[in-house]
Amino acid sequence: MPHDDYYAAPTLAGDLVRLVPLGQEHASDLFEAADEEVFRHLSRPVPTSLEEMRSFVAWYLDAPAIVPWAQVDVASGKAVGMTTFYDIDPSVLTVAIGHTWLGRSHWRQGHNTEAKLLLLRRAFEELECVRVVWHTDIRNERSQAAISRLGALREGVLRKHKQRPDGTWRDTVVFSMVDDEWPAARSRLEEALALPR
Repeated sequence: MPHDDYYAAPTLAGDLVRLVPLGQEHASDLFEAADEEVFRHLSRPVPTSLEEMRSFVAWYLDAPAIVPWAQVDVASGKAVGMTTFYDIDPSVLTVAIGHTWLGRSHWRQGHNTEAKLLLLRRAFEELECVRVVWHTDIRNERSQAAISRLGALREGVLRKHKQRPDGTWRDTVVFSMVDDEWPAARSRLEEALALPR
């Protein structure tokens, strides 16, 4: 697998959500979808103006080791969140999934589950990764539960790993999924998405 492929952001299409390369054209929709609750456990504060959201998007577009996607709701055609690959290391066939957020109106609708299925297919089946990683704030119990439901295993805690926007130090919980675990995880996710919502 060419290493450059790890840094590409092809459109990944599902029934509920399409992951499309993040661009400034998504800033207005993303500003509408973002709020304090959505950003509560993220490492950057919620943008409070469209101009701040444009700067927020620009940061991701300029970051050399992050591959960002907008999460576009298929039904409305609007960007309702974003997600990325980061900590990309083709030499050991590994990516992390994170910097993920989704507007509250789309919580528990299947969008997050389908987005993760699309990203995991990309990682394991197209990029031939052997390991996918997640990091989350130890306070973010909802995120930890969601990552566990994907089939990822909790590996441990990085103590005082980074500072939160309020200046407090964050312990970070690390989860991973390896290629041997992917087939069973894929089946569970596909079954979950087939259930009535």
